Amino acid sequence: MRLFFRLILLVTLCGCCLLPAGGCGGPEPEKEPVHLVYRLKWLYNISVIGDLYAEEKGFFARQGLQVDIKPGGPERDAIKELEIGRSQFGVASADQVIRAVAKGSPIVVLAQLFQANPLQWIYRQGKQPIQSPADLRHRIIGITYGGNDETIFRALMAKYQIRKDELTLFGVRYDYTPFYQRKVDLWPVYRNAEGIIISDKLKKGGEKVNFFNPDTFGIRFVANSVITTRQMIQNHPQTVRKFIHALIKGWQQALDPVNADSALTMMARFDKDTPAALLRQQLMTTRALMIPPAGKNFGWINAPAWKQSADIMLAQKLIPAPVRTDDILILEKIGGKI
Repeated sequence: MRLFFRLILLVTLCGCCLLPAGGCGGPEPEKEPVHLVYRLKWLYNISVIGDLYAEEKGFFARQGLQVDIKPGGPERDAIKELEIGRSQFGVASADQVIRAVAKGSPIVVLAQLFQANPLQWIYRQGKQPIQSPADLRHRIIGITYGGNDETIFRALMAKYQIRKDELTLFGVRYDYTPFYQRKVDLWPVYRNAEGIIISDKLKKGGEKVNFFNPDTFGIRFVANSVITTRQMIQNHPQTVRKFIHALIKGWQQALDPVNADSALTMMARFDKDTPAALLRQQLMTTRALMIPPAGKNFGWINAPAWKQSADIMLAQKLIPAPVRTDDILILEKIGGKI
């Protein structure tokens, strides 16, 4: 707690430096931009459009920051890079953060990007619709063993008392063939990314699809969030605030329908494999998953959802002891509304 009081004092004393030129009695001499590395969770796709837009439109530069936005992926761990000092900021999901903190990592959360987890299950609409978790019984469900979709689905089974022998779990990889061949009834996808692509392909074949969303049934497991370290906050509070200010502005602008054409033109340069029409659908879906509740700012951290995420992991013995998630949620403690 002493760290947070000290941080608030520093931000208050230095707050005038964040005002437009002239806000402190006149412009300051130009300084060299602060170089930062921002490691994403995954490859360049629609889920990072706001990150890229902040750089594209110069929002980082206006804060005196030179940000190197690096793609993530299975071989690139944003948390590990933060711990060893290769990156100053990164993106990770709640399960990654909670696992790391349980092992003593100094990782903290600055903003929550997705307000609803985009991880859902796509399925074909048939004669037996899925209207509740009870309708999952006697179906074949795809899960990634060891992935957070397994964690989410097992939490759903526990909450709704679905026994293991009442359905079949099918281990999935990146090959969707078993789903296309109807060997699996429900397949885990990111609703705003490959969910759009698979849905479009099936619809062109005359098939109707839908998505099963665990969030609708009370399983709130937090997805992509912006992270840094306690040391970064303690040693460079102004830089942290400037970075978040620019990043949030980038996301707000990218998701604003007024800027859709501009944002999509930029995104097409990074994601050359997705047709323009599908990128537009992906953007609309991403917007719906990220817009916070009324009265909340973009990047709002849903503290109860973080606690539920940690509780789910503890119940499944994915962490050895409880993690106090309130201690790692930092946004309001570095200056409140942005």
